[in-house]
Amino acid sequence: MGINGISSGYYPTGYANSKTTKTTSGADFSNQINSIAGNAGKGHIVYMKTDDMLFSGGNGTGLSYYIKYAENVAEDDPIVIAKGVDENGNDFEQTIHINDINPKSATIVEMRALEAYTGVEKKNGFSSLPLSAGNMGLNDRRNFMDMFEKTISDLTTLNSQKAAAYYRYSMQAYWDFMSSK
Repeated sequence: MGINGISSGYYPTGYANSKTTKTTSGADFSNQINSIAGNAGKGHIVYMKTDDMLFSGGNGTGLSYYIKYAENVAEDDPIVIAKGVDENGNDFEQTIHINDINPKSATIVEMRALEAYTGVEKKNGFSSLPLSAGNMGLNDRRNFMDMFEKTISDLTTLNSQKAAAYYRYSMQAYWDFMSSK
């Protein structure tokens, strides 16, 4: 019998918990969850942003990295170094020439470098990149300009005009970058 959604011993068909698992500590529970998810023994690395970093962060795939300017670079050829761990937990280091980034075929790391280099303003905790970039792995390439257009279209359909305007602003910053090359 249930009162306002709270049930007491009654489970509709298909909702009963047929298996119970006992744990004695949070660590045991964590190991069980990681084992189920295929992550047993793996941890996650998070890079804390320091003053010399242009970017520090990651996404839901496990990709975690930071970006810094390379040393002794020419002003007309800005270069950054990205270091971190990919979605499989493997260390990586990439040298990225900012002028070579093409937002129509870029990785998430390249776009984060470009975002930092161009100084695209992040408003209210929003990323200047479309939210669909959150599922990209280290070497995945996507057309970010198409992703912006879809995001703006979706936000317009949802009548979220302020968010759509923010992504229009962000997209324009990347169009301006491409036009200046």
